[in-house]
Amino acid sequence: MSKSKSVVIIPARYDSSRLQGKLILQEVKDKTGKYIIQHVYENVKYAKRIEKVIVATDSKRIYDVVKDFGGTAEMTTGEYHSGTDRIAEVAKMLDTDFIVNVQGDEPEMNGAMVDLVIDVLEKDDNAVMSTLANRIESAEALKDPNCVKVVLDNDGYALYFSRSQIPYVRDNNEFVQGKSIEFLRHLGIYGYRKDFLLKYGSLLPSKLEMAEKLEQLRALSNGYKIKVAITDYVSGGINTKNDLMEFIERHKND
Repeated sequence: MSKSKSVVIIPARYDSSRLQGKLILQEVKDKTGKYIIQHVYENVKYAKRIEKVIVATDSKRIYDVVKDFGGTAEMTTGEYHSGTDRIAEVAKMLDTDFIVNVQGDEPEMNGAMVDLVIDVLEKDDNAVMSTLANRIESAEALKDPNCVKVVLDNDGYALYFSRSQIPYVRDNNEFVQGKSIEFLRHLGIYGYRKDFLLKYGSLLPSKLEMAEKLEQLRALSNGYKIKVAITDYVSGGINTKNDLMEFIERHKND
């Protein structure tokens, strides 16, 4: 069997309701040596299963930054509900089997995580999407709406994603990781079969997606399967000012 072709596309928009322009904040470059989008781009390029990395953006400022550090970028033209919609525009032009979506505000994502979501798709014909999760290690994270939780069925497919605690342990809801129940944090990476990714754009945003602001719920709402691999890798997305400061502190001497 011939080796599958895979490409990483990073959706990157300038506007953000919480941290506008966070992907190209000068403060991050001044203290860590690179913009957030450059951290993401260069980390995922270490993946062994991919042919290229492309940033898909609606911002000429982000486009220019990517070009300046030697990256590949494509301007997108549509008004999109999600990053998945944005990368679908670029994916139409590509000769590839799998697309990996790495969020532009996930600067600690790594190449091995990219390879893992590709492996999951390649080994499971029933899954049109794949993603990753790790174990939640604190009660604080379980309560944090910026920490997206996922629950799985017995075969490792996602049942639901939520910003709320799932599952809710009725008889003893104290944090008891590894004893009565395992709580899982969803990580900001997706693998798609190219044909499904192009179909995804024709699906209307679901009510659940709009309520939780979680794009993967559009796939679940329409009956599609998302396979989830549990990993020990940790990746902290930049959702808040506090996330930003913690990231800078961790990488200021890189």
